[in-house]
Amino acid sequence: MRARLAIAASSTLVELREVVLARKPPALLLASPKGTVPVLVLADGTVLEQSLDIMLWALRRHDPQQWLPTSALEMDSAMALIAQCDGEFKANLDRYKYPNRYALADGLAHRSMGAQFLQTLNTRVEAQGFLHGKHWGLADAAIAPFVRQFAHTDPAWFASQSWPALLQWLAAFEASDAYQGVMDKVPPWVDGQPPRVFPVS
Repeated sequence: MRARLAIAASSTLVELREVVLARKPPALLLASPKGTVPVLVLADGTVLEQSLDIMLWALRRHDPQQWLPTSALEMDSAMALIAQCDGEFKANLDRYKYPNRYALADGLAHRSMGAQFLQTLNTRVEAQGFLHGKHWGLADAAIAPFVRQFAHTDPAWFASQSWPALLQWLAAFEASDAYQGVMDKVPPWVDGQPPRVFPVS
């Protein structure tokens, strides 16, 4: 989701190939043997296999909404926050959401650990409106999809927590045109089909 958010925000047109990971097409494995998504194949043959790399590539090409921090210090801060999300928080999210995959009786301990990061986010949003600063930016777009997953694992519990600023931030994200634009369901790609352009104008 976050790769698509940045591609759309940068007004970069790509050919979208939706895949079902249980039935990985040979073209996906040829481009990226790791067999996970997202994968972006550039015109010169360069392959980007990480969603954050795709975000940065798209926004460095064109950033009309000014998602990228404007100073090296701000960029370092945003990247450090994203690293926290992608590291410890994502590990806790996975174990909270899918405890059986990790031989856990339940994910409640990991929910508690993940909640500590969410409280940090709430404090940031409370103080400045967004994770990035005074407007939606790179850190917001990179982190929001994972907060959404955490929230939807047990919506009633999430809504009952004392992070009102974070609840409002997430609700605004889910109501946004940007979110709606990347959530459209499309049929899985089949070799030989006409190109599907994303984002749709």
